[in-house]
Amino acid sequence: MAPTIPPPSVPIPAATPVSVPADSSVWDRVSNWVSENKAVVYTIAGVSVVITTAGVVYYLRKGSEQKESGPKLSKKERRKRKQAEKEEADKATAAPKTEEAAPTQPKAAAVESADELPEIDEESVVRLSEEERKAYAAKLKELGNKAYGSKDFNKAIDLYSKAIICKPDPVYFSNRAACHNALAQWEQVVADTTAALKLDPHYVKALNRRANAYDQLSRYSDALLDFTASCIIDGFRNEQSAQAVERLLKKFAENKAKEILETKPPKLPSSTFVGNYLQSFRSKPRPEGLEDSVELSEETGLGQMQVGLKHLESKTGTGYEEGAAAFKKALDLGELGPHEALAYNLRGTFHCLMGKHEEALADLSKSIELDPAMTQSYIKRASMNLELGHPDKAEEDFNAAIEQNAEDPDIYYHRAQLHFIKGEFAEAAKDYQKSIDLDSDFIFSHIQLGVTQYKMGSIASSMATFRRCMKNFDQTPDVYNYYGELLLDQNKFQEAIEKFDTAIALEKETKPMCMNVLPLINKALALFQWKQDYAEAEQLCEKALIIDPECDIAVATMAQLLLQQGKVVEALKFFERAAELARTEGELVNALSYAEATRTQIQVQENYPELASKLQGMSGGPGMR
Repeated sequence: MAPTIPPPSVPIPAATPVSVPADSSVWDRVSNWVSENKAVVYTIAGVSVVITTAGVVYYLRKGSEQKESGPKLSKKERRKRKQAEKEEADKATAAPKTEEAAPTQPKAAAVESADELPEIDEESVVRLSEEERKAYAAKLKELGNKAYGSKDFNKAIDLYSKAIICKPDPVYFSNRAACHNALAQWEQVVADTTAALKLDPHYVKALNRRANAYDQLSRYSDALLDFTASCIIDGFRNEQSAQAVERLLKKFAENKAKEILETKPPKLPSSTFVGNYLQSFRSKPRPEGLEDSVELSEETGLGQMQVGLKHLESKTGTGYEEGAAAFKKALDLGELGPHEALAYNLRGTFHCLMGKHEEALADLSKSIELDPAMTQSYIKRASMNLELGHPDKAEEDFNAAIEQNAEDPDIYYHRAQLHFIKGEFAEAAKDYQKSIDLDSDFIFSHIQLGVTQYKMGSIASSMATFRRCMKNFDQTPDVYNYYGELLLDQNKFQEAIEKFDTAIALEKETKPMCMNVLPLINKALALFQWKQDYAEAEQLCEKALIIDPECDIAVATMAQLLLQQGKVVEALKFFERAAELARTEGELVNALSYAEATRTQIQVQENYPELASKLQGMSGGPGMR
């Protein structure tokens, strides 16, 4: 998420504590597109298990529980059902397998207790006939089940061990693993279930038991692989396994994200991201004394401020990096006079963009302390509080800014973004309109008003707003890009592509050195949705990445395009790249979840090549959904 919410397509991490509309995140936006183009979708307890026509399984997290079909049950009935399901799940993952009927045994082996059996060990078993071994093994398994039922796990382990000596059977290994599971002996669980799976690679219960043990040992990738294979083998009928996949993806990604963030050096996001954020504030002339016409030494704080502002005006990735360095150096050199508050504001802005939250909050607070009338510092601190999950503090900052200058249109524009991200569209529309009333020349207030009207269901009003924008701001590419997004949402593909083409042409004409790549990406999505034109869509994403190699939206879109075609290995590279580009913990968790899910699919295909044909058979045709 940007420090404040930029125009619609700029990403907002899904993990932010604020209630975020589904389509406000780049990951959600691209994922929603992917899910609309899958062949079969199974929704299992909040997890969409998606199978493409290429036979690739994918998991997409949902933000809300799926509603049950059929009449609504009473609270008592729901409680009973939930308890029954829990008991069934406990039996499925813990209890030894007892459903197989014991093989017909000769009368000589009809014994009632272990004491009646001959001593079973590696030496004595060789003297038994094949039929006697099978008969004794079945009896030992039966006695082991009784011991397990009595919670005499060590005795059960001994009985299952003797059964295995008589006849190595996957069920006996799995049952012994259940005993170790009850004793929390996780390494032994892994050893026994692995032995069971060598004998029967498709033994679902053993896969689930081993997956649970891997989970307990914090071997999340291994656990995820087993649960995923189990889901595929079982045709996605086991709800608990599907829930486990979702839980493990989240656990793995969150743990991995924390490890990465501890050592990841801070860096600016893509120039597209930074540019969209900076242009969400109305442009203002250089402060007096920092104009290019004023000669200032670069060895002074004021000289560095002048250098930094000039770099920002270049609107390039290099310019943003050099500008950030200049503002830092300006504060190190000091003697900034009346521009000190602005210096803290700008350094805080770039700290925020790099995800350095504590430093950003400190700088913005210092800016407010030095110049309480600088409303932009309140606005940026409000955005920081929103990103950190403190909407109440954000609201306080907006109110404080209004007390300083109730006629500042930027305050209402950015407060509207707060309402928008919380789903308070009516309040957002009021603030966007207030921002327009105070300054009608700022295009993004009009664009966001149109988007908000669309979200409210006022399609006619939204379309009218964009038509006025195209008339009054006919040389502004953003108008055509965002109007195209709304047309695309209505499946008006030809019109949408025409608008994206206009936006692309205007970007090249008006900003040749700092082109916004979002229209290219949107056109790629439109071509795929309309004509399934993978080749052209990929070319557009590649072009976007040449212009802006750090653009996370282009990387995410390319990953999904490749995944949709079953190019799982290539898709993984782009998901891993998306993780490298992630700026916040929420963005990183999302990217790592996708990467790990994709990596797991590759491992399943390698370990279970025969499942590929099963997935192909399950995928069906595009009419199935």
